[in-house]
Amino acid sequence: MFYMDGKLQYPVRVEKPNPLFAKALQQAIGGVEGEIRVCLQYLFQGWACRGPAKYRDMLLNTGTEEIGHIEMLSTAVALNLEKAPLSIQEEVAANPIAGAVLNGMNLRHILSAGLGATPEDANGVPFNASHVYASGNIAGDMMANAVAEATGRTLAVRLHGMTDDPGMKDMLGFLIARDTMHQQQWLAVVEELGGYEKQLPVPNSFPDTAEHQRFAYAYFGHDVSGMVPAGRWSEGRSLDGKGEFEARRSEPLGPEPKLAPPRPDSGAQLEQMTDGAAPMAANDPSMMGRGRSA
Repeated sequence: MFYMDGKLQYPVRVEKPNPLFAKALQQAIGGVEGEIRVCLQYLFQGWACRGPAKYRDMLLNTGTEEIGHIEMLSTAVALNLEKAPLSIQEEVAANPIAGAVLNGMNLRHILSAGLGATPEDANGVPFNASHVYASGNIAGDMMANAVAEATGRTLAVRLHGMTDDPGMKDMLGFLIARDTMHQQQWLAVVEELGGYEKQLPVPNSFPDTAEHQRFAYAYFGHDVSGMVPAGRWSEGRSLDGKGEFEARRSEPLGPEPKLAPPRPDSGAQLEQMTDGAAPMAANDPSMMGRGRSA
């Protein structure tokens, strides 16, 4: 069950409305780095969370907070649109350079939302949940959440640099701070569970004996020049403490794939139905009643 009190989590103010910045803010609402994404990600992870209840509660609390962030950003979009032109004539009259601002706006802010925000990104692409990750694996989900907050914080920092409006900078400064905390909290769960040495690989419940261990810590180099990039990933103890990293040139371990010829009733051409021999004849008994008629 969810409740609301009608108040914003943090003040949102705009001193100089900017329809172009409203369009940019849409990325923080409905983009792949945006608040709708993390809101749904944390809620769906929480609703399916099995194990200690504190992790479910943590996820649901943070997912609920993200609803408030969507509210803040939607309010910011609406405030940035308050003086937006509602017609081409109005914009041209105010700006003889033929509606440069109007041409750069998200016209759906006018046509579909009545000067309000929409559930889409800065390019007008509707949010479709394709980047909502809820695997049911607590360690994997926490790592995915930290990445989501990292990309979200990067976006918020870029938006902060795009505006000179004091109110927008203030709001974004708050959101950036919350992204800092959320990155920390998701990684804190991994630490509480025993850290990367205990949690890697994900899932850690799969028996080591069932995987090909000789490939488990080998970095493959696929550069035809033979160069294999060296780094922490190519030498030394593995992060899970179970093996040693090594670097090796990648080489084929299997034969060239070979598929059987198409079935006569598969819709392929007669010339495909060979196995290195002459094509099947049209009157081949196996072709009776199929393919081309006589």
